Amino acid sequence: MAERSTAAVDVADNSGEKPLTAKADQSTADGVAQNRERDTDSDEAQGSGGTEGPGKKASAPELHSGHKLARRYRLEECVTRLDGFSSWRAVDEKLRRAVGVHVLPADHTRARSVLAAARSSALLGDPRFVQVLDAVEENDLVYVVHEWLPDATELTTLLSPGPLEPHDAYQLVSQIASAMAAAHREGLAHLRLNPNAVLRTSTGQWRIRGLAVNAALRGISSDTPQRTDTESIGALLYAALTQRWPYENDAYGLSGLPKDVGLIAPDQVRAGVHRGLSELAMRALANDGATASRHESPCTTPEELVKAIGEMPRIRPPEPSFTAPPEYQRTAYQQGSYGPTAHPGVTQPVPAPPPPLQSRTGKALKWAVSALLIAALGLGSWQLADALMGQRGKSTSDNQTQTQDGNKKNGEKPKPTQPITIQGAQEYVASGDAQAPENVGKTYDGNSSTYWRTKRYLDGPKLAPYKPGVGIVYDLGSPQAISTASIGLLYPGNHTTIHLYATDSLSPSTGVDGMKEIGTATTSGTSLTVKATKSLKTRYVLLWITDVPEAPSDGYSAAGYKQAITDVKFMG
Repeated sequence: MAERSTAAVDVADNSGEKPLTAKADQSTADGVAQNRERDTDSDEAQGSGGTEGPGKKASAPELHSGHKLARRYRLEECVTRLDGFSSWRAVDEKLRRAVGVHVLPADHTRARSVLAAARSSALLGDPRFVQVLDAVEENDLVYVVHEWLPDATELTTLLSPGPLEPHDAYQLVSQIASAMAAAHREGLAHLRLNPNAVLRTSTGQWRIRGLAVNAALRGISSDTPQRTDTESIGALLYAALTQRWPYENDAYGLSGLPKDVGLIAPDQVRAGVHRGLSELAMRALANDGATASRHESPCTTPEELVKAIGEMPRIRPPEPSFTAPPEYQRTAYQQGSYGPTAHPGVTQPVPAPPPPLQSRTGKALKWAVSALLIAALGLGSWQLADALMGQRGKSTSDNQTQTQDGNKKNGEKPKPTQPITIQGAQEYVASGDAQAPENVGKTYDGNSSTYWRTKRYLDGPKLAPYKPGVGIVYDLGSPQAISTASIGLLYPGNHTTIHLYATDSLSPSTGVDGMKEIGTATTSGTSLTVKATKSLKTRYVLLWITDVPEAPSDGYSAAGYKQAITDVKFMG
């Protein structure tokens, strides 16, 4: 690793092995107040990035501390100077806040691409990224202004004492992968993800700096930007689990892997590494086009990585440790010695308490309480007797009324329930991917051997937090009052929970929280009856599954938590 002072001028180091996916230039230049900005990495050591485009390298503009841009941004300290551009910690005098500024000549080969990247990044507006605040060309200079986070810490610093806890590493890869998936959906790539570009705030949120801009400053591009960023996320997770960099060269204060050994799984590098996170890192990292035989298929995009994370069992945070409070000690005031200080060794006489209620006031208080008790007893007895007399007179009229009502009821027969014909159905997806939308019709085709099934989950029975639930919306043709619903299930076991909700269409306009619940039931068998607890009419009914049992492997999926619906019948 080439660690450099933040106040010094950075010099690129182009020595080292070639990365597994691409080659790149080096250096980072986004700001964080605690660790400042520094150029600490060599992309050859990093193993991720893109290719640097050729071009003229303009001389860096002659700037100094105290220089003002746009009569607003006062430069304070140069933290990076490299390849014709410089990066500064500055002060926005208009809003009185710290900011970071990248500056390069307007005739620099990459000036146009830097401005375009900064403006595209600013339009994303995702709070998981360090925000671009301004991008201007003025007075033969191009400068990009971005947030400066005073409460954030680089991953490089967090890894100095040792690897992260499994829960922290899980939060890192989950938040970073989700953020990069959102960026790629908008056509933006990073290409410079490394421990210096990832920050954790004081609230525990992970943020990414330099989206698109860092690569544009160095002329980095890639033919496979999603693969490049996914491998970088895998390298970050690998470093968080092992405190090692997953390539042969040392980088970011981390030791590289042994020479000529290849990529080793994190749980083989360090004892006690979480097995699921170890496999996830290997799926994200490039390994000469393949992954180890004991791992599943590789993840080549951030979206695939997010999906793989969602299929993992949840990793709970460690239990908080509580320190026992110090033993309670009574003070001299609480012990009653708030008068003259007692001399040690001298026994102080303890005055005897006065007899209770022996004064004139005490005797009057006793007589008053006694009188109130006698009055309360007399009033209570009178009210009880009055109530008993009234009840006796009412019993005769009640008997007559009950006889008449009973005769009426005996003459009326209860209305029989009728089956309700299902006119159509559609799978409801609250979040993530659909389960099996093409098989929805098999739940009411009258054939118990066909079914609609959920996907396999590694943890259960409750689907949350991976999914709030899965289900199907049924169209009954017209508003109907549902009394019961009979549901056939494929897998028995502990346990299946199903809710029925009234909704407004096959594609509900509100989430489950905004729907009215008809009823709910739980079973460990292969049949379930949900009885309506509320009398309401609806045309559209959501069958919502929140808990599924553990089931063995079958022709469709391996063993895990899953369920399938064979038949659905509504009665009204």
